[in-house]
Amino acid sequence: MKETLTIINLMQADGVIGKYAIGGAVGATLYLQPSATLDLDVFVALPGVPGSSLMDLSPIYKYLTALECKIKGEYIVIGTWPVQFLPPGSPLEEEALAAAIQTEVEGVRTWVMTAEHLTAIALRTGRAKDHARILQFLEQNVVDRGKLHSIVMRHALMPKWEKFQKRYLGE
Repeated sequence: MKETLTIINLMQADGVIGKYAIGGAVGATLYLQPSATLDLDVFVALPGVPGSSLMDLSPIYKYLTALECKIKGEYIVIGTWPVQFLPPGSPLEEEALAAAIQTEVEGVRTWVMTAEHLTAIALRTGRAKDHARILQFLEQNVVDRGKLHSIVMRHALMPKWEKFQKRYLGE
């Protein structure tokens, strides 16, 4: 992970990507007990294509292939980690990227989404493994429920939250 994060920070310093934040299962493990995961989801601010709403990923691919990183499906293997670079696909993910907090992993500075944003994204996604992760966040008291409630309200996730509470929390 150290080598992977060092290269991602170098990409940011060289202007290839803007602000970034680790999300998904790896982001969650920075708050919770580690869980098995095969990849690293990195949400990034990317330069747009002039006159288009499309994001241009080619600078990332050019930069990393020049460093002899290998492309494997939708991933780019950096060090030993398959990494997926994801532009924020919703206002919730944009907010999560903007609100990301700085931390250290293996002595390397990095950015991770807040526990509240990771929980809200898991709620929106709604798979069984996402519900399990939400329960972990709640049971381990790493989520500020007031902040989570605000995020859920802001992003129209209250019906999903109420359904989750009823099903899993008996509330």
